Amino acid sequence: MYLNFERESKKPTLKKIGIEIFIWAAQIAAVIFLAYFIVYYCIEKTNVIGSSMENTLYADEPIIINKFSYRVSDPKRFDVIVFKQGGGEHSFYNIKRIIGLPGETVLIKDGNIYINGEIMEDIVNVDEMINYGLAAEELVLEDNEYFVLGDNRNSSEDSRFASIGNITRDEIIGKAVIRLSPFNFISKLNLKEINETDEE
Repeated sequence: MYLNFERESKKPTLKKIGIEIFIWAAQIAAVIFLAYFIVYYCIEKTNVIGSSMENTLYADEPIIINKFSYRVSDPKRFDVIVFKQGGGEHSFYNIKRIIGLPGETVLIKDGNIYINGEIMEDIVNVDEMINYGLAAEELVLEDNEYFVLGDNRNSSEDSRFASIGNITRDEIIGKAVIRLSPFNFISKLNLKEINETDEE
């Protein structure tokens, strides 16, 4: 009986190639899935638009958004958030600082921001506001609403104006955490200096 050893020897090789192709395809699929997961659920890069967050963030500066943190915790006062509202005019990412939290009352009077009737001490260096907008009268935030301001208080379209209004939780994309160039953590930018009396 004649045996074709050449044909028999090719079978393990073809099987090995098939396994390698399968592993290669699985690895590519895993990388694509991981990239999609990171971009959609975890982090995203965007650029600052406009001057409303000066002197903290400037136009065209690249930043990183942490999109995961608010899936496990609530936004906090003074967080710099990235949000996107529906409609043509505001269909881009907007960046502001949270001032008022859900359920609170917000009032701006005599240059001060009042939260639930008490003056809020700002943590960043800002100019005194000239235009109080809607907040010249007491605003009551709903359970899912946030009152936001730009750090460039006299050149910012924010919750003081009907064109933006209060931001709802589902409009928030994430927290702005890192400025890439020049590199720094956004929570460390443009902070007021703590003097000795404050430390005591």
